[in-house]
Amino acid sequence: MYDQLKCVIVKHPEQAFISQSNLVDQWQTFNYIDVPDYAEALEEYREFIRMLNTHVDQIDYLPASNQTGLDSIYTHDPVKFTHDGAIILKSGKTIRQSEAAEMKTHLEKQGIPIIGELTGDAVSDGGDIVWVDNHTLAVGLGYRTNREAIRQLKKITEPFVNHFIEVPLPHDRGEDECLHLMSIISIVDHDLAVVYSPLMPIFFRQYLLEQGFTLIEVPVAEYETLGCNVLALAPRVCVLPAGNEKTKQKLEHTGATVYEYKGNEISYKGTGGPTCLTCPVIRY
Repeated sequence: MYDQLKCVIVKHPEQAFISQSNLVDQWQTFNYIDVPDYAEALEEYREFIRMLNTHVDQIDYLPASNQTGLDSIYTHDPVKFTHDGAIILKSGKTIRQSEAAEMKTHLEKQGIPIIGELTGDAVSDGGDIVWVDNHTLAVGLGYRTNREAIRQLKKITEPFVNHFIEVPLPHDRGEDECLHLMSIISIVDHDLAVVYSPLMPIFFRQYLLEQGFTLIEVPVAEYETLGCNVLALAPRVCVLPAGNEKTKQKLEHTGATVYEYKGNEISYKGTGGPTCLTCPVIRY
């Protein structure tokens, strides 16, 4: 989650949002806070990609598809990568489930190995799956990831995961809202995590502290503006949505370098920060 990011898959708003009229038609269907402004979204995304280009060797773009919608801009969710290859997921948000097939096709064309795929009743989003370290995997159990997915993920990852942690998530704002495990934790170094403790199970918070993590606590107001959604480009080199000043200052106090981008249209309105906008393929 924090090693140097070398290759990442993204989807440009030109291929996900398509047009202003498409946004007007779909934003309520996808449960956005408000309709994004298409022209402004393109400008925000250009800024975001400029930051990625300063640290990432390869940025791979998903093509447009008439099978997916606005949320396909959040490429983190339909797949999770391991050192051995990709695991194809199936979103707990029914309207997003076609994104898995889109991602699988793309990976196959790129020659990227696929080591597993969720089947049957299993549903899970990539945002619920957190690598605490190379051999420890934490998976949120909630509205987007169910027990059958956890059972299958345990089996798929058993050869290389020594510690599999099931983290129950709270009801919070209900089934229609997006609460992932990564909504309340972003790991930015081997011993540093940005967290929103009010929604974190006590046992998991205590586990992180026992493992030697320093926890940067996100204030309530900044949790609302995606302050807990921090993308690590490298250890302690982070991308954060603009406007989360207290979280930024706390990160910088630990020696972190923090880049900011204006994300009102591509992040806030769809509740998807920089981790959501990126699907890390290779880190080392």
